[in-house]
Amino acid sequence: MLSRVNHKNFVNLIGYCKEDEPFNRMMVFEYAPNGTLFEHLHVKEMEHHDWSARMRIIMGIAYCLQYMHHDLNPLVAHSNLNSYNIFLTDDYATTIAEISFLPQDSSKSKSSGDNESAHSTLLPLADVETNVYCFGILLLEIISGKLQYSKEQGSLEKLAAEYLNDKRSISYLLTQPSCLSKRMSLTSYARLSECIQPDPRQTPTMKDITSKLREVIAISPDQATRRLSPLWWAKLEILSVEVT
Repeated sequence: MLSRVNHKNFVNLIGYCKEDEPFNRMMVFEYAPNGTLFEHLHVKEMEHHDWSARMRIIMGIAYCLQYMHHDLNPLVAHSNLNSYNIFLTDDYATTIAEISFLPQDSSKSKSSGDNESAHSTLLPLADVETNVYCFGILLLEIISGKLQYSKEQGSLEKLAAEYLNDKRSISYLLTQPSCLSKRMSLTSYARLSECIQPDPRQTPTMKDITSKLREVIAISPDQATRRLSPLWWAKLEILSVEVT
């Protein structure tokens, strides 16, 4: 299943190790040197991204999910889409990690915004609607810099609903309100609510979401992927020589 997902914003599976004495099972993935998105959003000691870097991360996630949902046959849904499973390359491009894919004929499920575990543990079932829902929550986490759940604020989804429904100015939700512009209007951010519809029948597709995001975030698929410079290849060659 992992070998079927061939996208530049998806962590590549390099190999598999099986040893019986001593017993060992290991999957080897490409290395993402800048850790997880969760660390860069919530760990004080880590470098926090500016607005343009966050938009690039968002588009990388969107392009990869669109590929998994629409370009693969049969489609593939991520089983646990959250900021812990978003890794960042040397130039902070998105690489989505996935260890355990789940069967696509499972019954539908939807996370509950009231439940802390819905945002922090493995989802029992996965489908495209759940992926879209989790993507919406992930977008809120990226633009706000807030945890998906905390005892102080409760659910990020409920907190964001107050802004998305215009009960308060949405600028208070953003980490960098000065980035609001004609191209990034309040109406455009209000579209985030489309991803977290309680009724799965009203959930848009990732293709629709990506198209709408492109209207306000002018980042192409190539711009959202890792830039492989000659220096990067030189470092890789040096490392490979050292290992041998």
